[in-house]
Amino acid sequence: MTPDADAPLGLRERKKRETRVALSRATIRLCVERGWENVTVEDIAAVANVSVRTFRNYFSGKAEAIAASHVERMLRIADELRARPATEPLWDAITGVVLAEFGGPAEPAGAESPQARRWRDGVRLMLAEPALQGEIVKANAAAQGAFAEAVAERIGSDPAHDVYPKLVAAVVGAASSVAVEHSLTAEPPTAVGPVLAEMLERLAVGLRAPS
Repeated sequence: MTPDADAPLGLRERKKRETRVALSRATIRLCVERGWENVTVEDIAAVANVSVRTFRNYFSGKAEAIAASHVERMLRIADELRARPATEPLWDAITGVVLAEFGGPAEPAGAESPQARRWRDGVRLMLAEPALQGEIVKANAAAQGAFAEAVAERIGSDPAHDVYPKLVAAVVGAASSVAVEHSLTAEPPTAVGPVLAEMLERLAVGLRAPS
């Protein structure tokens, strides 16, 4: 297949991912504002300016739409990991791409930007709503799989036989979850970035890349 033939497929895939993100964000925003039980698929479609049929083409319901944000975040991290310089040590590259997604400037003690507040509210929703838990489990599995593939590509291993990429994906996912939970429960609010940076530094020491 020629490069020109590849390009439209790539564009279509990007458009599909953009639509998924827009629908997921609209779902999270409405559920945070109105409460889980007070939001319908029709509401989400209206806010996102799409038809209900379009929503159903992407998601089976609200829970899957909300969980999709986590998968999309990890897909971005995997894409960025592939794009890092080949000469960069693995854990330097992992730390850079993960903190770019989860980190950001620290907020002054007791203060939060509107964006940070929306993020916290969205995460609290995902953690607290029982109807979401099954989709979150599936999203975590998909996210780890995508990240493991990127790690395997970077170190030139076969993920079907090498457990190292899967282990890295699992522990990075766990570290991210712990950092987010700590950030949500700390008083005053604590930025995720510094906590996650410390965890990744400890992982890099104890989980060195194969030579």
